[in-house]
Amino acid sequence: MQRRTCLAIVLAAGEGTRMRSATPKALHRIGGRTLLAHVLTAAKQAGGGDIAVVVGPDHDAVAQETRALAPKAGIFEQTQRRGTAHAVLAARKAIARGADDVLVMFADTPLVRPETLSGLRSALRRGAAVAVLGFRPADPAGYGRLLTRGEELLAIREDRDATPDERKIALCNGGLMALSGKTALAILGRIGNANSKGEFYLTDAVAIAHDMGLKAVAIETGEDDMRGINTKAQLAETEAVLQKRLRAAALDAGVTMIAPDTVFLSADTKFGKDVTIEPNVVFGPGVTVADGATIRAFSHLEGAHVGKGARVGPFARLRPGADLGADVHIGNFVEVKEAKIEAGAKANHLAYIGDARVGAGANIGAGTITCNYDGVAKHHTDIGKGAFIGSNSSLVAPVKIGDGAYVGSGSVVTKNVPADALAIARGEQTIKAGWAKRLRALKTLGKKRAKTPTK
Repeated sequence: MQRRTCLAIVLAAGEGTRMRSATPKALHRIGGRTLLAHVLTAAKQAGGGDIAVVVGPDHDAVAQETRALAPKAGIFEQTQRRGTAHAVLAARKAIARGADDVLVMFADTPLVRPETLSGLRSALRRGAAVAVLGFRPADPAGYGRLLTRGEELLAIREDRDATPDERKIALCNGGLMALSGKTALAILGRIGNANSKGEFYLTDAVAIAHDMGLKAVAIETGEDDMRGINTKAQLAETEAVLQKRLRAAALDAGVTMIAPDTVFLSADTKFGKDVTIEPNVVFGPGVTVADGATIRAFSHLEGAHVGKGARVGPFARLRPGADLGADVHIGNFVEVKEAKIEAGAKANHLAYIGDARVGAGANIGAGTITCNYDGVAKHHTDIGKGAFIGSNSSLVAPVKIGDGAYVGSGSVVTKNVPADALAIARGEQTIKAGWAKRLRALKTLGKKRAKTPTK
């Protein structure tokens, strides 16, 4: 069977003023990704080989995000907000190229799943000219109702126009629609003014398809797929649903979570086998955790790789560029950034390792920091295999500590240390016998004099 081509049109022209934010609605984030990114990902996974994104005027940031996510996508501007059909027709040139299927999606509906979109496409393959996604919300008030006979969709009735009996219908319009590429422009071109405001409604496509002797169908999905976002409260609710999905997928893949509801994942978080995650852990974007690793409580990871059997935390922070090898230990109150920590190395507590390499089996003592920033530029610290860095040491980059070298506790190291050498960079200790006893005596005498009244 010849593979069907698909054009996914994503409408991202909404201003989102109810979000009370200067950020365009499509660029708000859940699960570490923008809403637009979630929708584009679903479209691609459903076979959307061609992407068209419709943006509003002065929405350059949305266009830039589109180019970053889908460099080959077409970007079309809807200069006037005159309804959903008008927005779709802004991408007329993309539709005219003649894809078999045309998916119409919304950037503020980020939880729609690829399999749901594939269901719409399947309806077109079976001969429908229009396929509409429906769902059964807990509260249908305000939603358009789908009037059906079996799978056939007879009409979409707006809530304000529905009769009392029609308002009893539980199946509501989710907004997402698929159109056969052969008739999409003919149907869209016949959509007239839908109301006194001169707006063009995509929902009219159903009635027009019937007038043209074509078939329209309804495909049902769950309410979560259709969650739209117009407020920060809805953004938070949608985040909660996404987190529930991501946790369920991780648990199903074999990840052990002691308290799943306290773990927050990103959409791209990747886990190997037999990973254990303790409570209150946050995974930002770009984290991969290999087999057998343990992430202990209250840790925060972003843009990091955790190697096989490694242990992170509790209270650890892995920033972008942290790359932990096998069996590495990163302990409490340790921060790692743009650093490769090789197999078996340890930094068990109270350390900062930035812009560095730590060789296999090396030990980083408590209170150690790599001084990587001179106020203008970042510099690299290289710590060799099996090196031992004593507690409370400062390694002033650029600097290299050789394999097997020792750095004495409390040192400020500014020069390279050869392999197997000892570096001590601190003032020489001086002992003054009885000094503390004499000091206490002087202080006691001073207090007695202060209390003696003057004549």
